[in-house]
Amino acid sequence: MPDNTSSKVWSSNYLFLMASIGSAVGLSNIWKFTYLAGENGGGAFVLVYLISLLVMGIPILAAEMMIGKRGGRSMVGTMEVLSKKDGISPAWKYFGWVAMIGVFLILSFYCVIAGWTLDYTVFSFIGELNHLDSISAVTFYNDLLKDPWRMMLSQGVFVIATVWIVAKGVQAGLEKSISWMMPLLFAILVALVIYSMITGEFLKAVSFLFTPDYSKITPTVILAAFGQAFFSLGIGVGVMLTYGAYMPRHSSILKSAVIISFSDGLASMLAGLAIFPIVFQYGLSPAEGPGLIFMTLPIAFGQMPGGGFIGAFFFLLLFFAALTSSISLLESVVAHFEEVSSHSRKKISIIAGALLWFVGLGSVFSFNYLSDFAPLDSVKPFQGKTIYGLIDYFGSNILMPVGGILMAILAGWILSQNISREEMKLSNNTLFLLWLFLIRFIAPLAVLFIFISNLVN
Repeated sequence: MPDNTSSKVWSSNYLFLMASIGSAVGLSNIWKFTYLAGENGGGAFVLVYLISLLVMGIPILAAEMMIGKRGGRSMVGTMEVLSKKDGISPAWKYFGWVAMIGVFLILSFYCVIAGWTLDYTVFSFIGELNHLDSISAVTFYNDLLKDPWRMMLSQGVFVIATVWIVAKGVQAGLEKSISWMMPLLFAILVALVIYSMITGEFLKAVSFLFTPDYSKITPTVILAAFGQAFFSLGIGVGVMLTYGAYMPRHSSILKSAVIISFSDGLASMLAGLAIFPIVFQYGLSPAEGPGLIFMTLPIAFGQMPGGGFIGAFFFLLLFFAALTSSISLLESVVAHFEEVSSHSRKKISIIAGALLWFVGLGSVFSFNYLSDFAPLDSVKPFQGKTIYGLIDYFGSNILMPVGGILMAILAGWILSQNISREEMKLSNNTLFLLWLFLIRFIAPLAVLFIFISNLVN
């Protein structure tokens, strides 16, 4: 039976939504969205991105939460419950195991990248990033990557923060932290947008983001936009399934999926409106790629009035965005072992955190000591990939897309329509049939397109 004890159910629908939005809004929305929009035509990319949220993101997100609400447990536990309760194949639990292990591996390198945001926050507040030029900004970034001890420290602090919150449980840990972190995150974002509106080329940024040049909508742009929508929501690996398992029974799944997806898209738009006015004001290129945040923006922060202070709050924003996502990732792992173990949540969280930090050392050393080490160099798709590169490739290119397709198949084809109707609680039959059509056909085909394109490129 579902394990919906009072301590593992969100206290309110508002807190459930805050936690779910926190899980969705992460580094991908602020770091990856901005450089992908910059590289892929601005408004053309944004238009396709918003469409992809509607036809792919919302349907799969609703499906994953519906499955979690139905099972009421962790990813593995839910599959076991559905096997007994609704007659799905017991083999689905292996998908649960693969997804959970994948989440752990993804989190191991995510904590390393998140550690960079903490490092930049600290050095911004103490003034070390003031007055950087193009050469010194690159040097600062490269010095960070070359110093494993410095990276291990920031990684360790980030892991400790994540473990500390998760160890306290759903209501005492996740809810209490999210209740102030999410409003603060959006407050910082809005404050940065207002600052950019006053000091930067705001109208130029608005035009760049929201005036699509339809001639730039190419297969490459479509792939990038759909991929960003999929990965930024974090669907396919059971994280939102676990959060869905803690949903209040009266919560509307589809309405929640729409709110979460809208908030995820809003965070990305706000990030673009905060960053691109600065980029244009200081003559920087919006197509700088992944280095836009860590190597390009610090140059602008160093030139603008009060830039050191603004830069510090920008990287603090990145830190909070990373933390709200990392606690959801770790929660999906801890939840399973709490179900099957007699150990306390605190002990499980600490052990998981220690393992997380240790496994993450492979990613840390991939940027310095092991930068030339490619474990699977003899296998064509993995040639030249470091330990970090392999984990990222497995998580982003294989696990998440395959997981998204399987979630769609399970919700759309394996579970009966009666079960879906019961859990979705949609009084509007047209809306239900639209969701069913999207989850059966459009969404899985879109993810399959992403999966195949990532494998061949």
